Amino acid sequence: MPRSPLVRLLYALLAYASLGVGLIGLVVPGLPTTEFVLLAAWAASRSSPRLSRWLENHRLFGPILSNWRNGRAIARQAKVAASLSMLVALLVMLTTLPHGYWLYAVIAGMAIGNLWIWSRPDRTPMAAAGTTPPDA
Repeated sequence: MPRSPLVRLLYALLAYASLGVGLIGLVVPGLPTTEFVLLAAWAASRSSPRLSRWLENHRLFGPILSNWRNGRAIARQAKVAASLSMLVALLVMLTTLPHGYWLYAVIAGMAIGNLWIWSRPDRTPMAAAGTTPPDA
């Protein structure tokens, strides 16, 4: 990790901020968790080996990162949870906020996000073939 201390600090700030938003996303409908955990892991790998190891060995985040690294997969349960939370957030926005172009842009963003999430495989290629990765 031959980066300057300032660059490592910026990556660390990004990692912790992304992890914080991802944690909030666990309880706030419409706020994604997986994407922010992936961003946190990427930034941590460039700034903090300790945080990177913690994320990879975490009970909740470890499988998400493993699936992503071994085939860009997102578990079906995570897809369903993301879709349902976006639907709840959409219903809340439609019933409580004034409609305008910005709301339609949010709806389009959610639709694109949902399409992308569901375009990812459910399982890693190794899991689909019934094998396990060498380090498992």
